[in-house]
Amino acid sequence: MASASPPILPISVPHQSTPVPTATAAATEEATQASALRNLLNNLSTTASSALSQRRPWSELLDRSAFSKPESISDATLRLRKNYAYFRLNYLLLVSASLTLSLLTHPFSLLLLLSLFSAWLFLFLLRTPNSPPLVFLGRTYSDRETLGILLALTAFVLFLTSVGSVIISALFIGVALVCLHGAFRVPEDLFLDDQEPSAATGFLSFLGGAAPSAAASAAPAILAAARI
Repeated sequence: MASASPPILPISVPHQSTPVPTATAAATEEATQASALRNLLNNLSTTASSALSQRRPWSELLDRSAFSKPESISDATLRLRKNYAYFRLNYLLLVSASLTLSLLTHPFSLLLLLSLFSAWLFLFLLRTPNSPPLVFLGRTYSDRETLGILLALTAFVLFLTSVGSVIISALFIGVALVCLHGAFRVPEDLFLDDQEPSAATGFLSFLGGAAPSAAASAAPAILAAARI
């Protein structure tokens, strides 16, 4: 009697998963962020160049023969409104220069502000829907969690460090200089072109409506302090 042959055992072949090209995905993400950053810088450069081309000559702003003491608070406020409508870009540059000089004299505050701006730029603003989730210390953070962390970090930097006081003091000095110039500069020789487009375009356009009222409301207090 022939012996039965041993049963044939099935051989299972392990499933080989297709490797995920993580290096390619990372390179694509870096290229996308670099392209978005270049587009952002180009847009900012174009907007700044267009706005700066419409500024008034500094010699006209600093014409010593056009300065005189206002007769009253209402006269100073009227002068400020007219001068702001004419020298809007120059005033904005003056406030920006005050802010820049203040930050340059406080390197620690400047470093904190640049670090905060970089965090917002690379962790939120330049991210695309296809960007991989943020992973830090082995934990994955969603976009909402990342936004919450950035908002908390912004509040901490602005209110619990010296950055907030430096920015506020620089803006106050800049606005005070603008109010003093607008109150003492006689605007009779200024001619506004009704057809001229607004000088504050793009990301500067939000200053067009709020700045005149804010500066005009601050003019009486600053003028009174100057008289004292």
